[in-house]
Amino acid sequence: MKFKGFDDLMNMVRGKSNRIVVPGANNPEALEACKIADDNGLLSGGVFIGDTAMIRDMAAKVGLKLDKFELKDCKDMAEMCRLAVQLVKEGKGDFLVKGLVDSSLYLKAILNKDAGMVEPGTTLSHFVLFETAHYPKLFALADAAILIAPDLEHKRKIVQNTVNLLRQMGVEKPKVSMVCPVEKVNPKIQSTVDAAELVKMSQDGRLQNCVVEGPYDIYITFSRKLADEKGIKGGVVPGDVDAIVLPDLNSANPTYKSITFFAAGMKSAALVAGAKVPVILPSRTDPPQTKAHSIALASLLKGQKVAA
Repeated sequence: MKFKGFDDLMNMVRGKSNRIVVPGANNPEALEACKIADDNGLLSGGVFIGDTAMIRDMAAKVGLKLDKFELKDCKDMAEMCRLAVQLVKEGKGDFLVKGLVDSSLYLKAILNKDAGMVEPGTTLSHFVLFETAHYPKLFALADAAILIAPDLEHKRKIVQNTVNLLRQMGVEKPKVSMVCPVEKVNPKIQSTVDAAELVKMSQDGRLQNCVVEGPYDIYITFSRKLADEKGIKGGVVPGDVDAIVLPDLNSANPTYKSITFFAAGMKSAALVAGAKVPVILPSRTDPPQTKAHSIALASLLKGQKVAA
């Protein structure tokens, strides 16, 4: 199931039956993403929720045929999200694709206990998978959208959520870097203290099926050569990292968007980690191709049990 890049992923899931549910489908980027996904044989149908007149107009402009999709007219964002989750619960869709709705309303609907989409005690986190020209393999980044100022226990859950998704993608024992401003533990920099504790958790079993190292800066994380120059001996993460976990939203979100905007050859997909079904959560301004890749990744993960 492991794939080398997003072109490989698209080929793996082409022709697979997928019914999507899109709250806030009156959004050109979301509909263009659906057009890309449909052109690549990723969609068999689904439900578009939103202002139906706008959906029809926007779909025509991006060239998406609506024959296989059901349209539900709704102009209230909270109700769009509630209805979308309900449709997936009823088996009328395989996974959710965020359109023009607020992330807070989208997540609130997913977390509703009656929806049954999240196991009790689960903390949801954001997961972005990147491909870039200057790094030889895919890598994930967390958490760039959900948890604002995670404490140590939240960080443990972010790491485990991220690892679980990577394992579902075929990465048997993901290598995780706790990215911090410096590579030495400094009691005045809480992220370095937390990083050291999370390393211990990966060693004593509180974090499962992964290798966690840090605190590392970005240079050490992505380059064995630079790690050696900085005197970081041993360790398997530098230059071979599978996931980077940033200290908080203030650091993770700008890093996510900087990679998206500046990185050569950038391709990405963005999901919510921790839910029972794939939930697509890109940034509102992410390119349509990112949303299409997110649909492809959700297709791959659909029906899989959350990895332990």
